[in-house]
Formats: sequence, C-alpha cells, structure tokens
Amino acid sequence: MSKEEKLIERLKSLPLDFTFSEARTILTRLGYEEKQKGKTSGSRLMFIRQKDNHKILLHKPHPGDIMKLYSVKDLLNSLKGNGDIK
Repeated sequence: MSKEEKLIERLKSLPLDFTFSEARTILTRLGYEEKQKGKTSGSRLMFIRQKDNHKILLHKPHPGDIMKLYSVKDLLNSLKGNGDIK
C-alpha cells in the first residue's frame, strides 16, 4: 500500500489527530495546487485542480497542525463527492 493510500485510509477513519500536512500531501498527490486566497485570506487556503477546476477550501490550523474534525469530514466529503476517493 502506497503512502497516499495509507493517508486516504487514515482520512476515511476520521482520526482526531489528522494534520493539515497530511491533507496537503493527499491533495497534492491528487493533482491539486495550493493557492493563497489573497492578502486578507488569513489561514484559508484554496486547493485547485486545473484539469477540472475542482476547488477545496481548507482552514490551516494554528498554532498547531491538527485539523478540526469538521474540517476533516468536509475534506473527506469533498473528495468523495468529486470521485477522487471511494
């Protein structure tokens, strides 16, 4: 099982310690590019995949790296809804 597959399985289990770094790794490997939303975006980061213009907005947690459970659920639902994962 590849690192990407392991991370996706971890995401599906909705762990309470899922990190933004792990989410970034999954999205990058699925072809998304990270874009800052602008000067006033704060911790909001947009991930865009050029081939289908699919966008995912994530809040980068601070001061740590652990995402809130609702953000992990949103990410999982978005990836499932777009057919990126089963």
